[in-house]
Amino acid sequence: FRPGHGDITYMAKYGVRDWRGGGRASARETVARVAAGAVAKAMLETIKIEILAYTIELGGIKAIKRDLNMIDKNVFCCPDMDAVAKMKERVANVRKQGDSIGGIVEIMARGVPRGLGEPVFDKLDADLAKAMMSIGAVKGVEIGSGFEASVMLGSENNDPITPQGFDSNNAGGILAGISSGDDIVIRVAVKPIPSIEIEQKTIDVAGNPRTISVKGRHDIAAIPRINVVCEAMTALVLADHLLRQRAIQ
Repeated sequence: FRPGHGDITYMAKYGVRDWRGGGRASARETVARVAAGAVAKAMLETIKIEILAYTIELGGIKAIKRDLNMIDKNVFCCPDMDAVAKMKERVANVRKQGDSIGGIVEIMARGVPRGLGEPVFDKLDADLAKAMMSIGAVKGVEIGSGFEASVMLGSENNDPITPQGFDSNNAGGILAGISSGDDIVIRVAVKPIPSIEIEQKTIDVAGNPRTISVKGRHDIAAIPRINVVCEAMTALVLADHLLRQRAIQ
């Protein structure tokens, strides 16, 4: 069994040990998500909703700036060109070691109208979080100020409201599970690719101790390939809630 992969859990659930690199736990299944997301994005564009996903951290290297015009101008889809050079160096060093790295992707949905989302169980943020967590390699999700809100005062975390809108966006564009009309901001934590050349301890199907070193062509990180998948899933959730709201109206 490959450490970090779904081999051992799929074996426990289905009784099948699939030796191939594909299957439901493979990133290959995200092709269908991206295709469906393209349709959803086309629908959302008709009402001026724009979705962007970009890398704000890779292998511990953080993007400080948020120049969204830079996203399509570098290999990491990063909005901070100063961080890009450091990311390249980090990737090169990790590749030499036969290891892998993770990072953080930020997704922003602009132009989302106020009022999307259902109370309690079908909250917009709940559905977005589920959509993100359904993507392989995603291990955490936060919206708006996220975990930082736990150490903020109420006076700091609240977004003051003016006739022109909100003075800040700690809510991440969602209040009480319903879109506020501000930008929806999501961040997802992406784990390192589990297929690495470094030798690791494991067991075989009989439970005997073994060691494994994964050979072949493997990515160093799921980022930035995973970015477009995050965009697609965001688009699907927003399109779904938009249609639900139209049905109500």
